[in-house]
Amino acid sequence: MKASQRNNGPRRIPRILASGALGAALLLAGCGGGDGGSEGDGERTARGDTTCDGRIEGTAHITVWFHAGPSGEYSTLRRQVEDFNKAQEQVRVELVTLPEQRPYNELVLSAAASGDLPDLLDFDGPRLYSYAWSGELRPMDSCVSDSLRDDLLPSIRRQGTYAGRLYGVGTFDSGMGLYVRPSVLKAAGVRVPRGIDDAWTAEELTGILRTLREKGHPTPLDLGLVHARPGEEWATYGFAPALWSAGGDLIEPGTFRTADGFLNGPESVGALTTLQNWVREGLVEPGKGDERAFLDGRSVMSWTGHWWYPDYSEAFPDDVAIVPLPDFGEGTVTGMGSWQWGIPVGDADGDAVRRFLDYLLTPEQVHRMTTANGAVPATNSAVKLSSKYRRGGAEHLFIEQLRNGVARPRPQTPAYPAITDAFAEAFRKIMIDRAPVRATLDEAVEAIDKDLAAHDGYPPRSGP
Repeated sequence: MKASQRNNGPRRIPRILASGALGAALLLAGCGGGDGGSEGDGERTARGDTTCDGRIEGTAHITVWFHAGPSGEYSTLRRQVEDFNKAQEQVRVELVTLPEQRPYNELVLSAAASGDLPDLLDFDGPRLYSYAWSGELRPMDSCVSDSLRDDLLPSIRRQGTYAGRLYGVGTFDSGMGLYVRPSVLKAAGVRVPRGIDDAWTAEELTGILRTLREKGHPTPLDLGLVHARPGEEWATYGFAPALWSAGGDLIEPGTFRTADGFLNGPESVGALTTLQNWVREGLVEPGKGDERAFLDGRSVMSWTGHWWYPDYSEAFPDDVAIVPLPDFGEGTVTGMGSWQWGIPVGDADGDAVRRFLDYLLTPEQVHRMTTANGAVPATNSAVKLSSKYRRGGAEHLFIEQLRNGVARPRPQTPAYPAITDAFAEAFRKIMIDRAPVRATLDEAVEAIDKDLAAHDGYPPRSGP
């Protein structure tokens, strides 16, 4: 059901969605993959794929899956599909409605196993490496023009690259930092960082949190611990930067051969011990409440992402600033990456998919989507249309971080699903259960290395 149908109308809904049956997990044993590479290695020369050949034969029908249920994102994409279909007749796009009772990633895994993936797939960026390694995605270097590639934020190109090939491209990225109340900090005699080179050190922030508590703010920092649950991506996205900033990592960088000595190394242990000590001292909003600590004034700092800016700025007009995450020893580091589009393996007309992606990535359409969801625009041309993200805007720090290398992608390896599951479980135990840091990270390392061994270290796959 992955063939692109021409001149005979839209395809039926894939059987995996019609039946609701749970398929097997992605078949990972058949192929392999190399390291994630960097956005500069091979991007401009890797044009050997045949996904796009510059021709569309007849009228092409393509199906699209998108992760969001009823929301600003979904309604915006629906209108974009309608407008695209009205504007031309050569490519007809069908936005498939997915059953909301099934987790999205579960649907993707099931569809991949049964051969029912759509022609254009939306997925969380770090999952790309597993899909590409297993042979479920087609490389799309031939589908992205040099002018569009130059317009994309470097973080978008880097996130979408695996083994030197481009497999994904997004219309928005993410931003993360510390939201603070400047009026509260100034009243407490605390300096407000001016930018990336002026971040608080972790030690300095410890003292600031103690000062704020003495000034009447019982839990001055919200770390979003309410989301520190198994299966949640927040732990890895939100707090891998603390390990990186300390000089640690989730897995051996570059080769991805083992987590031993990296996730449980002294730098990673030290960073998570600092975070745990903040919890032990009662400086952090507990993870058993709601998400309103900053909004309700229980906390005056919030370690979180771009998605909270609309609510925070509405609650405290002219009294919300975004500053870099603390420096744990080797400079401030933050996360990056969001949902991306990829082209599943099949005989869909790549150029038909490209036509729709080119539309979604025009400055006006990127601005349209990021206005709806508050995310970081994926292209430099769209950033210029945003009062919040362009220079001088309230969220411009996120752009600086993504452009200047302060933001890092999560490990670009097909082992990522195992890595994030293990780290999320370890983070929950450390922060919520107050478990011993080193011993808990040793358990996570064992789980990750077990996955690596089960897949022979994810050897490089041959061919595109």
